[in-house]
Amino acid sequence: MLVFIGLGLNGLADLTLSGMEWICKGDKIYLDTYTSIIPNFSIKELEDFSGKSIIPVDRKTLEINYEKILSEAKNGIIILLSPGDPFVATTHIQLRLAAINAGIETKVIHSTSIISAIFGETGLSSYKLGRIVTITFPFGKELSETPYDVIKDNMSRGLHTLLLLDMDLERKLFMKIGEAIDILRMIEERRRENVVTKKTLAVGCARVGSNTQIIRANYIYDLAKEDFGDPPHSLIIVGKLHFMEAEALVKLAKAPKEILEV
Repeated sequence: MLVFIGLGLNGLADLTLSGMEWICKGDKIYLDTYTSIIPNFSIKELEDFSGKSIIPVDRKTLEINYEKILSEAKNGIIILLSPGDPFVATTHIQLRLAAINAGIETKVIHSTSIISAIFGETGLSSYKLGRIVTITFPFGKELSETPYDVIKDNMSRGLHTLLLLDMDLERKLFMKIGEAIDILRMIEERRRENVVTKKTLAVGCARVGSNTQIIRANYIYDLAKEDFGDPPHSLIIVGKLHFMEAEALVKLAKAPKEILEV
């Protein structure tokens, strides 16, 4: 059996009882180390708590060289731990399908995801979430304009855009909210379609689910000046607001009170 277990957003506190039970049953435990980072999470703490050794694995192992994992899963219970929820913003579906094709039973233990938690923390309606997109680090001099296009499309329909920010765990590079906004600013200066302007309302979110989380709403270029501290960071470009959403942003995220009048 191959069991996918979500670790949630904060330390061991988000690990479900069901998840811990399966970890204790597992013959071998792997940990996805490239999808994201979890504030307050410690491999040693989990090893001490479960009595099991945890083996960190990278993207190449889980997306390309996964035959060893499948071979092990044919004769035992193999666990794959991942930040958040196992199949949200990850490519683990490829591994799961490969396991099923090989006749291996699979199971998923879900946990908290940024995509669900972020709306509870901001007060925005999850029903008004448009397409989600990642802002990536520029490759050489190439700057992906896909986030700009997604924001434009979502805003045309009054929908909110959740922007996940790029990270490279091997090189310890984590995009910050200010950097993401600078990228959007550069694309706007190139395209000049008034998608991202000084009146664009945005919400910056850092370390959601932890005791040190920061949720701030402001006009986007003012938001870029704020210090959100350590990663992981996310950014929401706000679409058309319902009056209750506007009130929530003011009370939960310290948005400018003038948005209540718009």
